[in-house]
Amino acid sequence: MYAEIAAIARRGRPAVSRALLMRGEALIASVGIAVALILVATLGGAGYWLLHTERQATEQARRQRIEAVVELLAPTAEHMLATDTITPLRRLMMDMADRHLLSRCRVVVPGRGVVADADASRINVHADTGAWARPDADADDESDTRPIIAVTGGTLVLTYPLDVPGRGPARLEVMAELHPEGALLWEAQAGVGVLGVGSMLTLLLVYRRFRTRLRAIGVVREALMALERGESAEAALAVSEDLGAEAAAWNHFLKEHAQLRQRAAVDHARDQQGAASAGDELTAGCDAVPHGLMLVDDRARVAYANHTAGLYCHHQRDAMVGRAIGEVVPYAELAEAIAAMASGQVRRRQTLEVEPAVEADVDPATPATPGVSPAAPAVPQGQGVFRASLHPIRRGDRQFVMVVVDDVTQQRVAEQSRHQFVAQATHELRTPLTNIRLYLETAQDEGESDAAVRAKCLNVINQEARRLERLVGEMLSVAEIEAGALQLNHDDVRLDTLLGDIEADYQAAAKEKQISLRVDMPPKLPIIHGDRDKLILAVQNVISNAIKYTPENGQVTITVALAESHLAIDITDTGLGIAPEDQDRIFERFYRARDRRIAAIQGTGLGLGLAREIIRLHAGDITVESQIDKGSTFTLTLPTATDATTATE
Repeated sequence: MYAEIAAIARRGRPAVSRALLMRGEALIASVGIAVALILVATLGGAGYWLLHTERQATEQARRQRIEAVVELLAPTAEHMLATDTITPLRRLMMDMADRHLLSRCRVVVPGRGVVADADASRINVHADTGAWARPDADADDESDTRPIIAVTGGTLVLTYPLDVPGRGPARLEVMAELHPEGALLWEAQAGVGVLGVGSMLTLLLVYRRFRTRLRAIGVVREALMALERGESAEAALAVSEDLGAEAAAWNHFLKEHAQLRQRAAVDHARDQQGAASAGDELTAGCDAVPHGLMLVDDRARVAYANHTAGLYCHHQRDAMVGRAIGEVVPYAELAEAIAAMASGQVRRRQTLEVEPAVEADVDPATPATPGVSPAAPAVPQGQGVFRASLHPIRRGDRQFVMVVVDDVTQQRVAEQSRHQFVAQATHELRTPLTNIRLYLETAQDEGESDAAVRAKCLNVINQEARRLERLVGEMLSVAEIEAGALQLNHDDVRLDTLLGDIEADYQAAAKEKQISLRVDMPPKLPIIHGDRDKLILAVQNVISNAIKYTPENGQVTITVALAESHLAIDITDTGLGIAPEDQDRIFERFYRARDRRIAAIQGTGLGLGLAREIIRLHAGDITVESQIDKGSTFTLTLPTATDATTATE
């Protein structure tokens, strides 16, 4: 017992109060005291309410009884006064006072005095009653015949007027205590007291029984609190197994916990020894991994980083080790997530995608995050998108975080391009299908009666079908190019016939926008050796763009020029023009110029890119010259038949 008291004193707890309780009894005692206080308060309240209620009922009953006695006594007093039977009246007053515990019971003649009283010493009228039959003129006015009832300090005072025939007025005065001595509610008080004593005895018996059964839980709780305060000695945390199965289970847990700690210490030492011998090989292997790897300890400091992680964070790999994660990771969101997992606040695997901020402004009013430096380095502009996977690692009593970083910039770009292509291609395919359906309905409804309407509908349907065929061909060609499976079917191609067919196909679209479409070529053109269908697709894409981005009343001109070894097809328009910063990118797949005026113009961003791929497969190229609001000139250069054959071979 003394040892336990000393141990408690060392922990900073009051030794005197705890010495009065057995070990493990503090929790049970607090519950028992609380229950006892609640029971006492409940019994006290119930007793008070019972006594208060009974007292009011007793007062009401006594008052009614006294009023009834006075109601009966008044006529009797009037009759005795009228018949001059004063002596019996006085005995009646004394008898009524004794029987009903009245402190005053008397008959008073106004202006004369007391005729009859329970206390004979207070009678001051002893002469014949006839003397007051005719009161003097200065007698009190007793014309009010209503009884007067008053309660003062627990005393009932009742004055009842009497009208004695042939004598005049008198009054009956009665005074009584509403709680006469000896009439207290001792029965109710005794009942409440007995109930309280019985309840406390029952509570004591229940407490003693549960004290024995729950003491083990209290002792284990104290041991757990000591463990929380940092106590690690098994001897200090163990409890007596005499307390029951709970105590034995706790001691078994302590033994297993100690064994696990010893095993963890041995494993840690073995790992340290193995890491020292295999450190160089492991470092070389991790540096060869194309992912950024970082190991962060429980203080949110970098314990290891490979070469790729240093590149991503713009730091030397060796300079990162030992520094706070917020000082080396230039992404505040990622640094905060790593610090939270390292501190144990987050224990599940997380995956984050981070992008560089344009600038890194630090608000001095912003509270610092544990493990995150408030002066994190700024991210260089133009950096890509990174995906970081955070894995919590528990080694003994320490928490680590393994961070794996991947550069997913190309994946993000590919996903965005794919989504944009699907949306635009769907819209591009829907438009010709909608037009075909509408003009078919018009031809069915009005074509039989109007040949001109029918011809116009068939013309539009033909144009939209060709447009749809071209869109599908573009998509298939792009898919073949991406898969590396695009093959050219080489044959002799007559360029004059090819350009004439294309001009005929686009004359209707040009007239619809009131655009002048003109083809200017020499009378004799050499034969081109290549794939006729693919060449038609390339030229159509360029001409289609020229008509699409040229406003009404504009002009599109196709000019063919010959040279010694090649020919050039210039497609010139008077359209919107292309900004210099966009001229190098318009041949990229899915890219569209950033000019706001083309936002409402339909397009997939595939036409020019596909045209350049086809022309380059024919050993040629496409170039562009353009000025904003003045127009553009696309030049398609193709070798002649001999040069094309040589280039292909």
